[in-house]
Amino acid sequence: MNGKSKITVTSESETGRNTRFNVQGQGDMSRRELVQQIRAGEHDGYHVRIINGLATPVSNPNATDRDNLG
Repeated sequence: MNGKSKITVTSESETGRNTRFNVQGQGDMSRRELVQQIRAGEHDGYHVRIINGLATPVSNPNATDRDNLG
């Protein structure tokens, strides 16, 4: 995907972990699906971190919080 994707969180676990996401133009997907796409280079502006042992999509740092996941 060229340019930055619009990604929003649609569901969280009881502990606050983001579990489902809406990706502009693709619809709803799981954390695992989004991680695979980010690792494949499909979403500029996002990367994957290992948090508590799980691969987790996160926004790249920048000067705005409008595009932060969460």
